Amino acid sequence: MRIDRLLAGLFLATPLACASSSSASRHEALSEPSSLSMTQSPARTVSAVAPGQEEVDLRVMTFNIQSGIQGLDRVAEVIRSAAPDIVALQEVDVRSIRASGLDQPAVLAERTGLPYYAHFRTTSLFGGDYGVALLSRFPLESVRQHPLPVVEGTEPRTLAHALVKVNGQEVSVYVTHLTRRPFNNAIRVRQSGAIMALVSQDPRPKLLMGDMNDTPESNSLRLFKRELMDVFAQRGEGSDITYPLPIIPSLRLDYVLASERFMPRRSKVLRVKASDHYPVVADLTLLGPVRTPSPQLVTGEPGMASTASSQ
Repeated sequence: MRIDRLLAGLFLATPLACASSSSASRHEALSEPSSLSMTQSPARTVSAVAPGQEEVDLRVMTFNIQSGIQGLDRVAEVIRSAAPDIVALQEVDVRSIRASGLDQPAVLAERTGLPYYAHFRTTSLFGGDYGVALLSRFPLESVRQHPLPVVEGTEPRTLAHALVKVNGQEVSVYVTHLTRRPFNNAIRVRQSGAIMALVSQDPRPKLLMGDMNDTPESNSLRLFKRELMDVFAQRGEGSDITYPLPIIPSLRLDYVLASERFMPRRSKVLRVKASDHYPVVADLTLLGPVRTPSPQLVTGEPGMASTASSQ
């Protein structure tokens, strides 16, 4: 990270990124496979969703936690205070020296009350596993990951995919962390294209969250936004900066992107000091399942229809 910032300052070029339910209390909180693990924290229970509900309100978050080097307790407190249902995490360590041997997703699941979690390893660092992760209030029905194209010799990248069931509906949650800046625009476009090739084939309601290491007008983000909506762009409040920098202009690099089966209601960047990134929180409504119209019997003149009835 320090090397990236130095490069940006020296070249004055494209700035850098890092390396590697609808209650009043929620409103207040918002105002302020390689090796892969999927586990349930035994000390927590899942909040049930009312049966038969046609629409479901969800709160989601994406957060690059910088391997918790500013304190995992701080990260946990930020997540707990925001009260999300699903959290996408980037730069997450499992049993590394840097993480003091902790399984960071397991610890965060316990400390935030989000009982289901998965870690998606991309590489080994500091004697442990490193990658992206997911915390969820809903059981993870299945998890997979897909390697993304990278420049030879650079850090591996992945697209993580978890299937959750919300009020009986299957929802796909995707998490990623694209190659860092600067000077890597072409590979991020390739990574975005690979992601959308997979996501486009998925008929379920979809969320794609993560540190995209690119700005909203970049070619990589334009690829995503051909099929997915940028929730902050639709309903964002306040500053959109997620990666503050002391000298060169700060950036928006972290996103919650959603398919048309979600209705965006509100989004905010939480300006908290727990990482080198700020987390993004979004409130969404998952629309009810698409219903197939009942067949009708056409009678009489063309253009006139009536429903068949039993006699």
